[in-house]
Amino acid sequence: MKIEIWSDVVCPFCYIGKRKLEKALDKFPHKDQVEIEWKSFQLNPDLKSDPSLNSLEYLSKSKGWSMAQTLQITEQVVDMAKSEGLDFHMEKTVVANTKNAHRLIHLAKKTGKGEAMKERLLKAYFTDGSNVDDFDTLVGLGTEIGLEGSEIKEMLNSEQYSEDVEKDIYESRLIGVQGVPFFVLDRKYGISGAQQDQVFDQTIEKAWDEFKKENPAIEIVRGNSEESCEIGGDC
Repeated sequence: MKIEIWSDVVCPFCYIGKRKLEKALDKFPHKDQVEIEWKSFQLNPDLKSDPSLNSLEYLSKSKGWSMAQTLQITEQVVDMAKSEGLDFHMEKTVVANTKNAHRLIHLAKKTGKGEAMKERLLKAYFTDGSNVDDFDTLVGLGTEIGLEGSEIKEMLNSEQYSEDVEKDIYESRLIGVQGVPFFVLDRKYGISGAQQDQVFDQTIEKAWDEFKKENPAIEIVRGNSEESCEIGGDC
């Protein structure tokens, strides 16, 4: 069964939703048969990176809110994150365009490290206060999870994976994604937002029931080792 997730690395609810999904899958008995694919989505593709601004200042300015209002609204998000074991420091977050971060995730996916790269970028932004559009920072984060620094630099200094990012975003429009995180389970069920735990639990079960109907497997009743011959000739 496949779960595709459209999200952005500067979206607080995407990080919270990631934890909620992980929690649901930890309880799911068929977790080992679930494939996760991270899809690119940019909340503000035209945003210009500005390391001199944090997200609180940017929100206050762009929304016309007072700083007191901004702090009150974001504090609720920080508390929600804390309940999922996440440590958000919104005052440290750097205003950054995320296209290069998404390109880095696509590079990581090539070697099966997309999940690790996504997690590291989210933590870098929300907890560490890193600039996720800075090339040196991205190289450092990528090498932390085992990518080659030279390959990351080559990618960043080219347009590699730009088309993949755009393709993900275009695909999100086709299936009606209007906000993130957006979870699509086997292209049959969708979860919009970091919803209540039971929504994840129930939707995963529904999707699995459908998956089983379409992909019947042989049920094997196993005895002890004395009742069969093992691969390699041991009986």
